[in-house]
Amino acid sequence: MTRYYTDLVPDFPDPATWNVAHVLRHHARVRPDRVFLITPEEERRWTYGETLATAERVAGGLTAAGGVAGDRVLVMAANSSRFVFTWLGCGLAGLVEAPVNTAYEGEFLRHQVELAGPRFAVIDDVYAERFLAMGAAADVIEHFFLIDTGHADAALRALRAAGRRADDWDVLTAAEPVAPPEPAANTLASIFFTSGTTGPSKGVAMPHAQMYFFGQEVVSLTRLTAADTYLTVTPLFHGNAQFMAAYPALIAGAGLVVRPKFSASRWIDQVRADGVTVTNFIGVMMDFVWKQPRRDDDADNPLRAVFAAPTASSVLAAFKRRFGIEAFVEVFGLTETSAPILSPYGVDRPAGAAGLQVADWFDIRLVDPDTDEEVPVGEIGELVVRPKHPWTCSLGYHGMPDKTVEAWRNLWFHTGDALRRDEEGWYYFVDRYKDALRRRGENISSYEVEQAILGHPAVLEVSVLGVKAEIEAGEDEVLAVVVAAEPVDAEELWRFCEGRIPAFAVPRFIRFVDALPKTPSEKIRKSVLRDEGVTPDTGDRTAAPVD
Repeated sequence: MTRYYTDLVPDFPDPATWNVAHVLRHHARVRPDRVFLITPEEERRWTYGETLATAERVAGGLTAAGGVAGDRVLVMAANSSRFVFTWLGCGLAGLVEAPVNTAYEGEFLRHQVELAGPRFAVIDDVYAERFLAMGAAADVIEHFFLIDTGHADAALRALRAAGRRADDWDVLTAAEPVAPPEPAANTLASIFFTSGTTGPSKGVAMPHAQMYFFGQEVVSLTRLTAADTYLTVTPLFHGNAQFMAAYPALIAGAGLVVRPKFSASRWIDQVRADGVTVTNFIGVMMDFVWKQPRRDDDADNPLRAVFAAPTASSVLAAFKRRFGIEAFVEVFGLTETSAPILSPYGVDRPAGAAGLQVADWFDIRLVDPDTDEEVPVGEIGELVVRPKHPWTCSLGYHGMPDKTVEAWRNLWFHTGDALRRDEEGWYYFVDRYKDALRRRGENISSYEVEQAILGHPAVLEVSVLGVKAEIEAGEDEVLAVVVAAEPVDAEELWRFCEGRIPAFAVPRFIRFVDALPKTPSEKIRKSVLRDEGVTPDTGDRTAAPVD
């Protein structure tokens, strides 16, 4: 008999209240003295009452700067309390948050600025130069608010000298608080960017209801309550931290610990220090923790549940015993669709299984990607999704109606991901039909990396693809296969990539060939390159460090 995930029951049953303003105000009223936000590196903590008061001042500051409902606010910052309050302040004021990866610069950053069209930008001071380097492309931004990381004075002077309006972020919290009406659940809350696959990255337009619902799924998945404390160490500009950690904690009335980065060696000590009961892993994080030296007191901690995507199945049972963890849970979903596949809490699942269909909330199928015909059980097909309830999926791609229509052809969202389902109803991720890569928790657009490398005058053609990482759950390493028009070596291309693409996207491997394999229609046959993989003549950046 086919099994389904049936545990999802919203904490806030009225979908009209699915917005961050309602949820925050509710908990500030019901549990004003319960600590919500903890930022250990800042040595600060805020109760729900204090969180609401601060968020209302940030909303007031943005409103006083001229912000009106629907204006976009670009956020480019490392994890901090100010990032959290910017997110909450935008939600209260009806502004649209557009988080950007802090590794982005050059064409990557320019594209996302042009796509989002932000009126305001909240950035760490160290990123000011990247916007100045964009020239006229940054003109859409009327006002910068700088988070001081030790360089604010110089960054403010540079922006103002260039004719940009800029202030310290703290002017927002000095403003008069505002408490406008709650935004409608179906209105735009956030724009989260995809990595890009066959083209430039797309901005996923997430309504308030979807942001809430995604968080609610994690509440259900981890059995999160007001008695819990959730630790996130992944970047808040990713959904993994914001709507799959911070928002779930808010919905449940729980505590939220935000740290700026992951440390495998300090992880268990941080769990103990802050009384963490729930946390999440992405990519290689679980493997890195597992490989730390064992301690006699590893299991002496309050941790109850770990949300891991993906789960390193080969060490799962031993990991749970070593650290005394009750449950590991997993999902399969996308920013565009929320998570139509969840794993039941405390239920042993087959190795490699991501979970079961959330049948009360989603229809899903596995189909032939060429025909959209459903494939038989056990066979590999493309996952397609459609919601059963309004506003639990995205509104489409911001400013890209053609891409929205393409993705929703035949009235199903096409994920581009290959999965299979067994007779019992468990779903297993197999591979990506699309050319997106994922390295150590970061999504990478092969297209955008290819475009950057093609900027080198010696490069005639290039194909970028993923090759299997050497450790479980390590996802991909990046390989660039290059056709050169004139002499060039791998070291020169690695140096060329620096500053043009994010550091995590710089190919580890570079191989030179005389010609790329192609179809009769001149499309590159990446499957052939994947089969060839890393050959003896491939340059390895880890073996040949760049000066």
